[in-house]
This record gives sequence, C-alpha cells and structure tokens, in this order.
Amino acid sequence: MDRLETYAVGSSELTYDLIERIINDNTRLLLSEEGRQRIERCREYLDRKTDVNTAPIYGVTTGFGSLCDKHISRDELSTLQENLVKSHSCSVGTPVDDVIVKLMLLLKAHALSMGFSGVQTITVERILDMYNNNVLPVVFDRGSLGASGDLAPLANLFLPLIGEGEVWYKGKRIRSAEALNIFGWKPIRLMSKEGLALLNGTQFMSANGIKALIDGWHLVNCFDLFGAMSLEAFDGRIEPFFDCIQQVRPHRGQIETGKIYRWLLKDSEIIARHKEHVQDPYSFRCIPQVHGAVKDAMNHVTDILHTEINSVTDNPTVFPDLDLVVSGGNFHGEPLALAFDYMGVALHELGNISERRVAQLILGERGLPPFLVAHPGLNSGFMIPQYAAASMVSQNKMFAWPASCDSIVSSNGQEDLVSMGANAATKLHKIVDNLKYIAAVELMNAAQGIDFRRPLKSSPYIESVMAAYRDVVPFVDEDVVMADYISRTMQFLENFQIEIEVVEE
Repeated sequence: MDRLETYAVGSSELTYDLIERIINDNTRLLLSEEGRQRIERCREYLDRKTDVNTAPIYGVTTGFGSLCDKHISRDELSTLQENLVKSHSCSVGTPVDDVIVKLMLLLKAHALSMGFSGVQTITVERILDMYNNNVLPVVFDRGSLGASGDLAPLANLFLPLIGEGEVWYKGKRIRSAEALNIFGWKPIRLMSKEGLALLNGTQFMSANGIKALIDGWHLVNCFDLFGAMSLEAFDGRIEPFFDCIQQVRPHRGQIETGKIYRWLLKDSEIIARHKEHVQDPYSFRCIPQVHGAVKDAMNHVTDILHTEINSVTDNPTVFPDLDLVVSGGNFHGEPLALAFDYMGVALHELGNISERRVAQLILGERGLPPFLVAHPGLNSGFMIPQYAAASMVSQNKMFAWPASCDSIVSSNGQEDLVSMGANAATKLHKIVDNLKYIAAVELMNAAQGIDFRRPLKSSPYIESVMAAYRDVVPFVDEDVVMADYISRTMQFLENFQIEIEVVEE
C-alpha cells in the first residue's frame, strides 16, 4: 500500500484503519477546502446571531453548567471562553502517550471541520499545526467523567492555543508559550462559543478507544494464530472447525473463525494424522464460538466508534441552515462507555481461553512431557509462565468490570448522570497490555509443543511462523531465565506481521 503523505481533514469520514495509516505513515494533515468553507459559514452565522439576538444562548452569552442562568455581556465573551479553558484544565495522573494526544488533535479537528461548532478557521489550523510539528500538549489520563464530553483532558489539550499549559517538543516538556515563540505562533484569541466547542466533545474517550481498537484487532489475529499453534501442539482435532457446524449456528464471527482455522491448518501433517482421542477440551473445541463472539463484539464496537468519530459532540450545536443554536446532550459518553465495557469483557475472554490452552499443554498428556520440558523434575520448564498468564487473566477480570455501571453527580446537580466513559476507555489499555503478555506466553508454549511433534510438520504458514520465531527464541532443552524468553517473545510480536489471507473454499 502506498504511503499516505497528506490527508485533508474534513474531506472524508474517518475509520480506524485510515487513522492507523495516518499515524503509522506520519501523514501530514491539512484542512480541506470544503471543511474550511463549512467552518467559516458557521462562524459568520454565529457572529450575526449574537449581534442581533437578545435571548440567552447557552455557553455563548451565558455561563456554563449550573451557571447557565448567568448572563455574560458582549465585551466579556472572549474572556468567558478563555476562563473556561483555564478553569477546566484539571486532568491529573500520568501523561497520556503521544499517539493518544495526536489522535485527540486529529479527531477534534475533524469534528470541528463539520461546521456545526462555530469556531474560527485559525483555531482548527493551529490544531493541525501542532499535530504536524509534533508540538503535543501535556494531557493526563484521569479527570474526565465522560459527561459534558471530556472536559478536563480536552482543556489541557487546548491550553497551548491560548499560550498556557505545557507541551512535549523534541522529547522535552516545555511551557506552551516557549513553543509558540519557537514557531512564531501568536496565542489564539478565542471568540464566543470557541472554548466550549474545544472542551465539549468525546475526543479523549474516542482517541483511547481507537488506540485500543487498533491494538485489539491485532490481538484477535494473534490469538487466532497462536490458538491454531496450540491446537497443533495438543494434537487437537479439526472437526470442530468444519464449515457445516458453523453454518447451523451462523454467527458471523464463528463462521469467520472456522474459515480462518481451516486456512491456518491447511496441509498440516499434525492435524491430518489419526487421533486416538474423540474430542478436545472446550478451550480448543470451542475456539470458533469464543473467538467468534469476540470478533462479533469487536465489529459492534468498531461500528459504534466509527459513528462517534464522525459526529458532532460539542454543545451547543449551531445549525446555520435552520437558524438554530441548540443546547442538547451529544457530548454524553454513554454510547462509548457501554461499547468500551463490552470490548473490555470481550478482549478479556481472548486471554481467558488462551491461558486455559496453555494450562492443557503443560499437563503432560497426549505424548507431551509435563511442563513441556524433556527432563521434568530437574527442570521446571514451562511451569511458571502459566502462573504469570493466570495472574494477568485474573487482573483483567478486575479491569473488565463495567465502568458504565457507576455515576456521580457533578456541577451542582446539573450533570446528574455521567457515563464514566473515560474510565471505560483508559482501562482498555490495561487489558490490552496484559493480553500482549498472555499472547507471548501462549506462543512460547505452543512453539515448544509443536517441536515435540517432530518430525511431523504443521501447515506451511505455521511452519513459516515457527522458523521466524525460532530465529529469536530457541527451543528450551533445560531451564533458562524465562523472563528473558518472554521479553524476546514480546519483541518478536512487536516486529512480526501476522498475515491471515483466507481464500474462498
């Protein structure tokens, strides 16, 4: 695929795979002409509206939250917006990584380019300037209720627009004013509604969700491959993956998983040989049902996120064609909170079933030695990696508890039901991080088990994976420092590209 050199924000809908290309290709962003026209038209309308309208407009000529009944005079409208950004910059904790910050900038610029937010063109252009020059605001991972969007982290994200806060630049954390001086940028003078447009919105939740979604789909592929390798190591049966059994319970993910496994195991000597055992444990036999259900959940979350990142989620919403400025609730994170909790539960199940396969491999059954080592007793072999995997599976069960079950009243009762979608989003990374280690443990065990099946060979694709992996992590004859092998396996997973190419049968 050709490198994506530039992308015109506002020219098309965003998808997670397009976003992945933008991030990985270090794509330069520019504002599309159609986006510019939409922004300018909306801004001009809002200016006219405030010039002639005497009725209060929430967040434009009034205070915010429970202060919505406080009138703001015309000469104080700019100060109101600047005060909003300063006072709301309360995200705390650990700075989020650069990818999340860049995703937040991209998603906010995209949302503003739709022309329903009333911002200035220069505001969106400065956001893109920061993205393109890697002037990345310091944003922290805690502080959002996912209610009026992500107020606290978005406030920290946009402090640099007015010359406040801090940024990361060339590996250093510096004052935003210093960064502005480096590039000759003047602080933006926010106009009416702009601070609210920047701070209202679900871009912190969405950015974390997109990052977790990209990682999550990669892990789906990993566990499909390593599950197939474990099936080979365990001398498992192919019948549970036949298409006929999937078709009589035709869930999309189940059908797809059966097809993937038939492709992964095609022409394998191990899978084709005669089996003495009639059936396999659930962790092998029910892979189509479990992995398939995870895929269905991930597809659902993908659809929700695609709708969200192509939506207008600030408040109030400006409709020039209808001559309306409407105060509503599009910033509420409930759609994301529920989806992210669902995604967390689903991804956890990949680790849950993986650890069970590992536990079966070290039992010393079906011709495999106990703990997958030639001389058990003197050597503990693969005994303790299963412990580590079990520990992380258990921790993921804690992280899978739904954040959306909670709500705490805020803003003096005005915001009386909040989504906690930001908490649902950030804990996805903890689940994903554990899954990467769990996947590494399964790969180690599966590869070791396959080598005990020699001279039989697995499928051509799995043998190619085995060869690449053995260049990094050797077969274990006697006890080694397992932490080193886990670390090497993690490095292999970071660099190895899994290419599952299922063809029509």
